[in-house]
Amino acid sequence: MDSPLRHGTYCYPFKKETWMHTILLSFQSIGVVYGRLSTAPLYVFGSIPQNDFKSDESAYEYFSFIFWTLTVLSLVKYTFIVLKADNDGEGGTFALYSLLCKHAKVGLLPNDKTSDDVTNSETGSPSRTKAESRARRAIAKHKSSHYLMLFLALFGSCMIICDAVLTPAISVLSAASGLRRSLTDIKYSSSRETEDSILKDLRKYVPVPTACAILVCLFTLQQYGSHRIGSIFAPVVILWLLFITGVGIYNIFHYDPHIVFAISPKYMYKFFQSTSWRSWRSLGSITLCVAGSEAMFADIGHFSMKSIKMTFICLIYPVLILSYAGQAAFISHALSIKDSSFAIDDYNHFYRSVPDHIHYVFTILSLLASAIGSQATITACFSIVNQCLALGCFPRVKVIHTSDKIHGQVYIPDLNWMIMILSLGITIGFHDIVRIGNASGMAIVSGMLVTTCLMSLVIALYWEKSLLLSTCFLVFFGSIEAVYLSSNLLNFHKGAWYLAVLLALSLTTMVAWHYGTLKKYQFDIENKVSMEWLTDPSSGLTVSRVPGIGFVYTDIVTGIPAFFSHFITNVPAFHQVLIFVSFKSLPEPFVSPTKRYLIGRVGNRDNKIYRCIVRYGYHDHIRDSDDFEEQIIRSIGEFISLEEHDAESLMSTEGKMIIVGKQLPEGDALIPLHDTGATSSPCASTQTNINTTEVTKLKRKRKKVRFMLPANSPKMRSSVREELNELVDARESGTAYFLGQSHIAVRNGSNFIKRFLIMVYVFFDKNCREPHVALNIPHAALVEVGMVYII
Repeated sequence: MDSPLRHGTYCYPFKKETWMHTILLSFQSIGVVYGRLSTAPLYVFGSIPQNDFKSDESAYEYFSFIFWTLTVLSLVKYTFIVLKADNDGEGGTFALYSLLCKHAKVGLLPNDKTSDDVTNSETGSPSRTKAESRARRAIAKHKSSHYLMLFLALFGSCMIICDAVLTPAISVLSAASGLRRSLTDIKYSSSRETEDSILKDLRKYVPVPTACAILVCLFTLQQYGSHRIGSIFAPVVILWLLFITGVGIYNIFHYDPHIVFAISPKYMYKFFQSTSWRSWRSLGSITLCVAGSEAMFADIGHFSMKSIKMTFICLIYPVLILSYAGQAAFISHALSIKDSSFAIDDYNHFYRSVPDHIHYVFTILSLLASAIGSQATITACFSIVNQCLALGCFPRVKVIHTSDKIHGQVYIPDLNWMIMILSLGITIGFHDIVRIGNASGMAIVSGMLVTTCLMSLVIALYWEKSLLLSTCFLVFFGSIEAVYLSSNLLNFHKGAWYLAVLLALSLTTMVAWHYGTLKKYQFDIENKVSMEWLTDPSSGLTVSRVPGIGFVYTDIVTGIPAFFSHFITNVPAFHQVLIFVSFKSLPEPFVSPTKRYLIGRVGNRDNKIYRCIVRYGYHDHIRDSDDFEEQIIRSIGEFISLEEHDAESLMSTEGKMIIVGKQLPEGDALIPLHDTGATSSPCASTQTNINTTEVTKLKRKRKKVRFMLPANSPKMRSSVREELNELVDARESGTAYFLGQSHIAVRNGSNFIKRFLIMVYVFFDKNCREPHVALNIPHAALVEVGMVYII
């Protein structure tokens, strides 16, 4: 059977993606990726103030802008260019930044050169075989450019978070407003006063409460995971696409067939000729038509580039063009009769362009589709925060994997409820599609502008194209997005200011957390002590050894961390086997299990002190595994067997380090024995039935696994067997875990910005969840060592 081939975050059991498989992925992507783009017609024209529609020509001008914006940005930029810049199947702002970190060496994240060197030698990226370009050398020399790239990555991530707050509000409120209009068309009473009173109450009490109820239901469903929620989304979105296509075609032929000529750029030229500051603001609403384009790139890891591209080109793009053309034809007709007795109220809302006999079908489909459109941005928010967590740019939160097959499908409860509260606040506080649309439009175009900037750097530094081509990409697409950004800035006082508030909160949180993490790491590096201090008898430190294994978790990969030297100074004793464990994030989605563990020896063989560097990508969650301790011990056993004959080792400042994880020719060095007998005796000695949950709890109270050496292994030397026996004996004696408990203090004379950032970091450090590594550690075996960090 063929070995599986990974496409993004999927592992498929075939080597080549067939057309049938592409069609299947395309069907699935409709419900996950394109919900936002598909529901944009609900509010694009509706968010433009009616006063900006001066004549029927205005409908032609706005449709021309919509057509070319969708064509240039969504089709050309994202579908044909940006989708090609995936990072091992992953997309999004951080994926572009990760490409630059790996291939242009611009990373500022805590990462040791030792693990970097091994990664570079193992992965064999093509860029490392290429000569250093002039642009890459210039970027490497200027540290300020590294900070600028990190800021752009964080800024783009914040825009995705802000968009996840704004999108549910505007999508659901637009659909709820359509429900209110459907109810107001019903005749309730023959009395004029009673009828007016009912209609007034419907306008006041239906849209916002209905939208809030849908939002609460939407965010409550997130805990079930996108793979369950998305299973019913694709058919609903397909029905919605068929509906808006039919309505669009009907409106084109029924109201104004000449609207098809509005694709001519001359109508945009007419708009610029007669534009004013007031009408210029309305361009901010046009940016909503490309809302969700960034999701095509961010969600590429869930599907494949071919399926996402094929779906957009063959289905989404033509459907959206027909839908907007039909709505523009209806608006043009409504504007031509606005001064007659047949004038139409709210003519710029999508609801009015729907034929009367299918209004109720529209109301039901729009409510369902609006919730689906919101799902895409919420899922993208979870994914981007998950990436930021792995790269040390977001406070610790609980991450739940909702799928065993798709690594990228995650649910973050803390973030979910926070977004829900903020989205409800916007819905209740603004209850106005135009104001929320102004804020959402600014978030969309700002995120696109960040992608354009980072993509231009990828073209020059990773693809190694000419600087002229990179500059042309930046100027062409950047100028278009800058025009839309300027129109959104004019609406700052009309709702867009709320985006600035959300941006300030999220960006301050991410910058402060990254700054505090970086400063703590630098403090550990500056205050570490050498291994000779611990192992050399001439150092004057008399240390006793006690039975068992001691795991010391530290961020540094050479020397002794400051908190452990502080512990040894006060309690001069440590375990028979000591293992320094470091977790190192790499700017890539996944690290293969065969390249994950980097094992080395500290000092000579008699010390029984080892160092383990665990490398992981921003979609790996190896610390959540219950068998993590077992994997480290087995890796050390493999290291002991390979140590003298390994030809692929790396010489570090402390000695040889070996990448373990491959199958040994002579078999496993340590054989795990899963002890189930301890849980069977209580069940056998009593007649009371114990359910599966209770048995599982009993098992967790015991050691998860024991080890033994292979019975017959003539190739194993006596010295290796002896050391492995000592490792097994130490495991049987018990395990202790050493964690540093930091208390950060700001150095006297520090400026206000530094004090503020450290204050924010300390607040989140104390109020966020415990470090991942401490989650599954038994309290009886945990040793926390306090240490004051003067930064």
